[in-house]
Amino acid sequence: MGKKTVYGVMGGTFDPIHYGHLVAAEAARDQFQLNKVIFVPSGRPPHKEPSSISEPRHRYLMTVLAVASNPFFVASRLEIDRPGLSYTVDTVKEFNSKFHPQKLYFITGADAILEIINWKNIFEILSQCYLIAATRPGYNLAHISSKLFCFPKELRERIFFFEVPALAISSTDIRRRVAERRTIKYLLPESVEQYIIKNKLYCAVKKNITAERAGSKR
Repeated sequence: MGKKTVYGVMGGTFDPIHYGHLVAAEAARDQFQLNKVIFVPSGRPPHKEPSSISEPRHRYLMTVLAVASNPFFVASRLEIDRPGLSYTVDTVKEFNSKFHPQKLYFITGADAILEIINWKNIFEILSQCYLIAATRPGYNLAHISSKLFCFPKELRERIFFFEVPALAISSTDIRRRVAERRTIKYLLPESVEQYIIKNKLYCAVKKNITAERAGSKR
């Protein structure tokens, strides 16, 4: 009998990747006994304007730097190299076809699960893999459960929730801190911090923040 293969796929824009992502992935790897966690930066997220996120090459290279020290982690260019919009269903199907794992888990945040009904071909996703939803301590799961109630029981049982304290860190906050010239040290790996500085990422975010504040006064 061949070796049991259980893979985790962690998707996201990773703009930038931070310790919250890494801690969640490691916790999932340990709890669900994953052989490997594959980080997949989104190429063209269907829910975001291309101009609102960093170039794919930057997000991919930051992910490579972030996962380099963990032998169970690897970064993939699958969505970046695939033309068209990046849909989870296509990614899951491609990994199943390529690796033929006995089990495949897709790791995401609980906030993303709130939009689960709007995901493209969600029933097909749940038939192809299990979902792991990482939550912050004290996160109220009641409103998520109500959204999932319309799902068949056998599909609801393929969704797992677990707490990750480091999820209090957010990419949005990191981008804002960089724009405001505040420290981001210890929120993400030093290699990623240096990459952001070297490539002058997120400096333009300050203009968006100013515009948002001005708009809120109208």
